[in-house]
Amino acid sequence: MLYELRNLVLNLFRKGSVYLISDTHFDHNNIIRYCHRPFRSVSEMNDLIISNWNNTVNQNDIVYFLGDWGFGKGSRPASYWRKRLNGKILSIKGSHDKKGRKYRILKNKKHTFLLIHDPNDARRWKGWIIHGHVHNNKMDKYPFINGYRKTINVGVELTGYTPINLDILEALNIDSIKWMTTSNSSPERW
Repeated sequence: MLYELRNLVLNLFRKGSVYLISDTHFDHNNIIRYCHRPFRSVSEMNDLIISNWNNTVNQNDIVYFLGDWGFGKGSRPASYWRKRLNGKILSIKGSHDKKGRKYRILKNKKHTFLLIHDPNDARRWKGWIIHGHVHNNKMDKYPFINGYRKTINVGVELTGYTPINLDILEALNIDSIKWMTTSNSSPERW
């Protein structure tokens, strides 16, 4: 009993990992067709995204959610989904969200990132931008990583419907990447 209590206390104070994800569009039936998502139904899509999230993210981890929790008639609010997902979730307001900050600045080991929903709202930022909004519909400009534009698209279609760990992202040596289509593809280097 004492050993279990000690482990519980240690886990409460463990520094969590940082994850990024965008554009889950829970309950949005048309997003399946619009973004060519590989699901037969909204419930299948919702269940897979929740499962992937909770199998990746621990309760002590931080998740930056970059907008668009859900959409459509009868769509449940962000609060409904947040209760079902692991981690301490910090939200950026998306096109279809009612609440959230417009952007955040995230400093990591090597980079300072602008976290924003729509990359077109970040015209003056000179560093790396992590965003969502464009899904997989503008792959000529916004693949997973575009080294020319210094953008990282964490829309679920490009990340395997799973949050991306920031340390793993940094370990890719993003400054050396010219182009990377999805999180599971091989990067083209400078």
